[in-house]
Amino acid sequence: MTSVAEKTATIQPRPGAARQRPVEPGWRQTLYDVIFEADTPAGRWFDLGLMVAILASVTIVSLETVPKYQAQPMVLRSFEISEWLLTFVFTIEYGLRMACVRRPLRYAFSFWGIIDLLSVLPTYITLFLGRSSRSFVILRSVRLLRVFRVLKLWRMMDEADDLSQAVWRSRNKIIVFMTVVLVAVTISGTLMYHIETLAFAGSGTPSQFTSIPQAMYWAIVTMTTVGYGDVVPQTSLGKMISAALILLGYSMIIVPSTFVTAEFISKRQAGSRTPCPNCEAIGHQDDAYYCYRCGEKF
Repeated sequence: MTSVAEKTATIQPRPGAARQRPVEPGWRQTLYDVIFEADTPAGRWFDLGLMVAILASVTIVSLETVPKYQAQPMVLRSFEISEWLLTFVFTIEYGLRMACVRRPLRYAFSFWGIIDLLSVLPTYITLFLGRSSRSFVILRSVRLLRVFRVLKLWRMMDEADDLSQAVWRSRNKIIVFMTVVLVAVTISGTLMYHIETLAFAGSGTPSQFTSIPQAMYWAIVTMTTVGYGDVVPQTSLGKMISAALILLGYSMIIVPSTFVTAEFISKRQAGSRTPCPNCEAIGHQDDAYYCYRCGEKF
């Protein structure tokens, strides 16, 4: 019968994961494959159990803020005990992660390393700052992003890569667009401030536009068609400017999405639409012989 160590030794780590997987076979390599990979039954069960613990922790912290439970000391005490038990589990898990990676310091300062650390610290900080810092435990919910790996949804990250690349290639157009929006907000806010201030001057009734920054805030809320209603124009000319700003906002909302869509289309036209038969990655060049993500030969 094949041992666990032999099974894990044959696992092909995810792209980029090989830099942290221990080279020498042994307990560290086996532990790494269980904790960081989801290609074995043990790895899947570990990740699923971790997600259940994260959901339980986030639920407990959320329920602690419910007034009905805050009035019941016994319930709060049970919540606190449960949270400390879960924190103890997360502490052990973080220690195991640091023990099995090839470069612990690099992992500690990586994105997931910082998230893992921040999910443990808030409960310990309550010993010094009190219960007010317990709400930061909600940071553990970020770790639920590991569901992409557990449920084999990492293939969808190709679309996220395409989106980020399209936004980056459109950055110059988006910067120009945002500059135009800021200029429009500044001009309309300043104009509205002077119109409303002059209209109410000497009437004894203060204008709602007490300053240019507040008028610019009103312009942003109006242009984005949010319309909180906390600051509204009272004059006819002010209402006309408000209506014009709303129409301008409607016409400008679609502009950034147009930039990104154009980049999507150009990227798809530049590369092959045929996905990889193994990982379903797209965007390969027509003369490509291997998948750029998993290395599968076409």
